[in-house]
Amino acid sequence: MDASDGVRRAVETQGAPAPIGPYSQAVEAGGVLYCSGQVALDPSSGELIDGDIVEQARRCLENLDAVCLEAGTRLDQAARIGIYLTDISLFAEVNEVYGEYFSEPFPARSTLGVAELPKGALIEMDATVPIR
Repeated sequence: MDASDGVRRAVETQGAPAPIGPYSQAVEAGGVLYCSGQVALDPSSGELIDGDIVEQARRCLENLDAVCLEAGTRLDQAARIGIYLTDISLFAEVNEVYGEYFSEPFPARSTLGVAELPKGALIEMDATVPIR
């Protein structure tokens, strides 16, 4: 059985940080990969990386891509991305990094300003990715 028959399958990789709570890095169901939010944690240490919003955004995207690769797809195939920022004024800088990872047709996207993120992160991103 695989996820295309309606059964959920957890996707986990050492290429992304281990979950810091009772959730999976991603779940594949019905041919779609639902990636949990990733903050800028180093996969090997589980600690927040040192760096500004650009470096944290890049780490979030790298973590999401590692999860996608484990599931047999790539982040650049995402249908939807969610972005959560503790300082919405940094959106332009995030957009620059985001543009390095995606091309047309761009994924649908939501960007929200939030009060706080786990481990003091500046940014968190999640993704929904079809699996072919």
